Amino acid sequence: MKYIFVTGGVVSGLGKGITAASLGLLLKARGLKIGVIKLDPYINVDPGTMSPYQHGEVYVTEDGAETDLDLGHYERFINVDLNKYSNLTSGKVYFNVINKEREGKYLGQTIQVIPHVTNEIKEFIFNGARSFDADVMIIEIGGTTGDIESQPFLEAVRQIQLDVGRNNCLFIHVTLVPFLSFAGEHKSKPTQHSVKELQSLGISPDIIIARSDEKIPNEIKEKIALFCNVKKECVIENLTLPCLYEAPIMLKNNGLDTVVCNLLELHHTQKPDTSSWENMLRNVKASEKTVKIALIGKYVKLHDAYLSVAEALKHAGYSQKNNIEIEWIDSESITDQNVFDVLKGCDGIIIPGGFGHRGIEGKIAACKYARENNIPYLGLCLGMQIAVIEFARNVCGIADANSKEFDKDGKNLVIDFLPDQHSEIKKGGTLRLGKYPCKIKLDTAMYLAYDKDMISERHRHRYEFNNDFREQLEKSGLTVCGTSPDMNIVEAVEITANAFFIGVQFHPEFKSRPNSPHPLFVGFVKSAIKNRDKT
Repeated sequence: MKYIFVTGGVVSGLGKGITAASLGLLLKARGLKIGVIKLDPYINVDPGTMSPYQHGEVYVTEDGAETDLDLGHYERFINVDLNKYSNLTSGKVYFNVINKEREGKYLGQTIQVIPHVTNEIKEFIFNGARSFDADVMIIEIGGTTGDIESQPFLEAVRQIQLDVGRNNCLFIHVTLVPFLSFAGEHKSKPTQHSVKELQSLGISPDIIIARSDEKIPNEIKEKIALFCNVKKECVIENLTLPCLYEAPIMLKNNGLDTVVCNLLELHHTQKPDTSSWENMLRNVKASEKTVKIALIGKYVKLHDAYLSVAEALKHAGYSQKNNIEIEWIDSESITDQNVFDVLKGCDGIIIPGGFGHRGIEGKIAACKYARENNIPYLGLCLGMQIAVIEFARNVCGIADANSKEFDKDGKNLVIDFLPDQHSEIKKGGTLRLGKYPCKIKLDTAMYLAYDKDMISERHRHRYEFNNDFREQLEKSGLTVCGTSPDMNIVEAVEITANAFFIGVQFHPEFKSRPNSPHPLFVGFVKSAIKNRDKT
């Protein structure tokens, strides 16, 4: 098994995740089996309890791990289902080490960063490698070289090159090569200093990914190669692109996968077949019309809070050769009085997941507007619960209908705790997480979208549809179109009389891919296009 470690220098946000994901796509296109791990230096055990403003969305894997949003990039690019071994934080490392110490597993030793913390990191990486049974493991180290939080991870991967052999390891360093407009030239010094910092920790990068907004001259590449002790062909230009999905093809054209295979002695791989990906990119470039989607959320000031939803909308747009224009609307800005003015001109409305009571009434007003005006509506997780509350209030006449999350003492809680949940439960890692099956009712819009009666989707929620109100809502026109196989848990609802009005308790956005968009998003975007074209 080969190990590729991806680090970053100078500044954060250079695109280590996109680089790692692009490389994974290219190596998989060569016929190799790929596994991916993201090492995050923060002390939280996982991002599950973080505010979306702090770290963007929480990405959920098939097996229910709450992980960093970069795992979404990995899955979308490489088209591989990741697992609980795909994300490790400093918090999880120290949590495991302290628990082992309390249980006496270290036999009275003095617990230190080296070897106990680094051994925990190494054990996690090797367990992850076994779980994937991969030909190549790609491990991204979060943060920036020089950060004190990242040092145990860098020390652990330095040791791994000794454990598995230098010919089975590859270090890729993503760094900034800024273009100074006032000087009219690129500067290599930030890259040189960053590589020197990495070398001081015992790691010498084999490949430099030179991130820049402007094309880098050959003389700058030669200078980087000379001062960073790599071959010139190992300095790979990574330019800013209008569409992030162009990155794999750009890196392929710049020789990244060829250099990687040569350095790791992967001489018998096939020529990379990226035809499916390139067909998708042709659709992106062929898109001439635009469909406008209102995304109504609580955290819209940070678009990464809804990253997978936004990407899934784009994927569906690519399939229809339409650009998606997302109107980011703060739900707190919407009232019953201004909802028409705020949402007029939108071809479809999507309400994604979220927690807490803030901005809920604005979402309910938007949902009512969609239902009454036959605007295509897609509700995800909380968005489904909003649809149920709105329908109960304004169609069934249950004026005080609500969720226990927003009114714990309410009399008509159409949304309530899951059977194994309660208000005293610890917040971290206790939601209904990961994939669960869903049985779809025949002759529904949901069935039309999926074209199958049994699916599996990923969940992240604590509350559910209250079955005490199920009969009343169904008699009034709300169709329960998806349930657990035993029919006890409502997974999806729709208003069949509308052109497209579906709410799902799960998160379909996590399973959408650029060249294989999710059927629910495709159905929603198709309906939004029809709505646009009729006006």
